[in-house]
Amino acid sequence: MAKPWHHLPEALRAEARSTAGAVRSACAGPGRERDLAAQSLKAALAALVAWIVAGHVLQAPMPFIAPWVAVALVRSTVYQSLAQSLEQLAAIALGTTLATAAGMAVGDPTLAMVLVLPVTLLIGNWRKLGDQGVYGATAALFTLTTGDPSVDQAMARLLESVLGAVVGVAVNMLIRPPVYLRDSHNALRGAADAAAECLTGIARGLAGTWDQGDALAWDRRARRVTELVGEAREALARTEESARLNPAAPRRAALLRRSGPYAHTVYVLEELARYTRDLTHTLVEAADDGTAKPRPEPDVAGRYARLLERVAVAVEAFGRVVTDDSREARERLRRAVARTDAAHEDLRRLLADRGTADPEWMGLYGSLLVDAHRAVQRLLEEPPHDGERS
Repeated sequence: MAKPWHHLPEALRAEARSTAGAVRSACAGPGRERDLAAQSLKAALAALVAWIVAGHVLQAPMPFIAPWVAVALVRSTVYQSLAQSLEQLAAIALGTTLATAAGMAVGDPTLAMVLVLPVTLLIGNWRKLGDQGVYGATAALFTLTTGDPSVDQAMARLLESVLGAVVGVAVNMLIRPPVYLRDSHNALRGAADAAAECLTGIARGLAGTWDQGDALAWDRRARRVTELVGEAREALARTEESARLNPAAPRRAALLRRSGPYAHTVYVLEELARYTRDLTHTLVEAADDGTAKPRPEPDVAGRYARLLERVAVAVEAFGRVVTDDSREARERLRRAVARTDAAHEDLRRLLADRGTADPEWMGLYGSLLVDAHRAVQRLLEEPPHDGERS
């Protein structure tokens, strides 16, 4: 059997290629890679400024604390920087105070650690401190391992922590404050494209011969669409958070007004994803020989495939309205929805003429028709114009 380290060179080459690709993407234009590079440079700048101010301007006794705090507070949004600065300062104050009191009381740093660390680590899990609770235990360790604890040292540590927090928040707020509208834009377009591709794949399969393996593959793709829509909702929440307390937000108000239409689009895509999952679940049951569920007859399957093709085109047009909210894009969506509505009506008439007393067939046809109708109705709900709806 091959040893794991035999694959190390190839793994390193793959990692190097991935890193080179990320660097090229950051240099090529706006995107996630460039945002990450900018945040990293800002964190480094915040640490440098905090070090210079603490060590060379104020001559602080422990200047390393300020850059340590500053670099941790250049977060992905201005709101996070401000909120987490309060949480981090509270944790540092708690850890420093407990460690100073214990160190002065027992006079032995090791014994003080035994008393303080379990407490600070336990308090660090308090949800009010968010993910900054660990700084309480870290501050306690710094206090007990860098000299004899005293009230003066504790005050100096706290003041340097405040300095670092101020520098970190200021750098993040004043230098290229992040507004992540692009993330929502890309996530919504990706979810819409994935939904359209999934429906197109089902349509092509239904138009020919298919089995349970095909139905299960469609169901997996439908689940992936649901995941992508969830990621789009998370991206939208991040966009809205990035505008809070952000001095750049007023200058980008026209772009941020799209968050209303984007929220509407997420809602519609969630309904489409639910419809697609219902559809694939119905097809999986119909293809399972063990359930004795009926399969759609060839002419019904063909008409339904035609409907799904038109739904897919309409979903793609719907996604394009998000990224290109123009008159032409909306007109293209309206035409696609009209064709989808016509295909739905054609299928409805076929199923009405196919009336049967078999409850299994009626259940299958009814499910297909209701699901298709739900999708068409959601597509008729066009995204509102900027600022119309939130």
